[in-house]
Amino acid sequence: MDHAVLGQMALGYSPLIDPQRNVAATRLTVFPQRPDARPDAAELLQAVAAVWPGPAGRVLLNIASEPLLADVLAAVGQPGPPAHVAIEVPAFLAADEAHGAALQAARQAGATLLVKGRQARELPPPVLACFQQAIVEGEDAHDPGPRLPERPLVAGVRTLGAMNAALKAGAAGTLGWPFDDPVEPAGAKSGTQPDLATIVELIRRVDQQEPVERLEASLKLDPALAFKLMRYINSPAFGLRVEIGSFRHAIMMLGYQRLKRWLALLLVSASKDHDMRPVMFSAVRRGLLMEELASRQGDDEMRGEIFICGVFSLLDRMMKQPFDALMRTIPVPDGVSQALAGGTGPYQPYLDVARAVEQESLFDLRDAAERLMVSVEVVNRAALQALAAAQQLD
Repeated sequence: MDHAVLGQMALGYSPLIDPQRNVAATRLTVFPQRPDARPDAAELLQAVAAVWPGPAGRVLLNIASEPLLADVLAAVGQPGPPAHVAIEVPAFLAADEAHGAALQAARQAGATLLVKGRQARELPPPVLACFQQAIVEGEDAHDPGPRLPERPLVAGVRTLGAMNAALKAGAAGTLGWPFDDPVEPAGAKSGTQPDLATIVELIRRVDQQEPVERLEASLKLDPALAFKLMRYINSPAFGLRVEIGSFRHAIMMLGYQRLKRWLALLLVSASKDHDMRPVMFSAVRRGLLMEELASRQGDDEMRGEIFICGVFSLLDRMMKQPFDALMRTIPVPDGVSQALAGGTGPYQPYLDVARAVEQESLFDLRDAAERLMVSVEVVNRAALQALAAAQQLD
């Protein structure tokens, strides 16, 4: 991710969630770091294409700068983004006659365009035809004004209730992290799912370095989980040169400590609750982002702990228990427990940066990066590395 343009902007991301509660795309929000900055649009598109090179990873570009957006639209024919990279265009800009020709030229060059925000008036038919879909904020979802006939995407979704209500009302998808619901107290009727309980037990046994035979017996209780663990370990993201064919082989090649990392990843991706899919999407990327931020400092053990801290940072929502209770049942290092249960300790600044990136707030990101004593550019590079690595695991 060696792009100079990453030093001129700040990046955030959030998921596009479809009616089946799958994460159908990533929304990448781009802020110039200074109001007078004019980042190179072509280089920005190159950086995006490096992370999302093909249609298997759809991305929505939400550019929070009118001059940069104009440059991106102008760069479409040089060549511009492929069809799986959609560009969001604010409704006020789409309604401005000064931009009509550029929008039509971008569409003719093959760009996928989405109109964003409440439209005060009907767009001219040639401009309206440029847009594949509309994005409306939650408060405008029931009264979006004149818009495209296609079902809209609803942005600004922060709770599971809002996500489910928008999808039930016919939205084509929602944009935002549905994390703001209160965590259910311990002993809630939903309880811990059996598949998750199996992995927690396996993590305990690996932490105690039990014999391989006992670990294999535990894993065989759920063959589907065993298959998924093998798939993760053999993924390109892991970087092994030989294929791992069994759990015994995995321990022999990885050792107990490295295996815990992948069991942590497995734990947060094993839920069968469809509403948890955005949570799993975030947890994996948080772990990878935080580990990447720690790549220039500390040792392998510290980076592994920071990875687990990020991956487990939404476990309270998945397991439906508060962290102070969870940390008594899942063996984690002290630094991880301090960050998740107490919001303190050496790993908390890394978690704050990951959350700031998800909030898509320039001010929050600057503040969190400063507390971690890294530049926004370093965070940008780490975020793109994490997003690229996560696609190899999905």
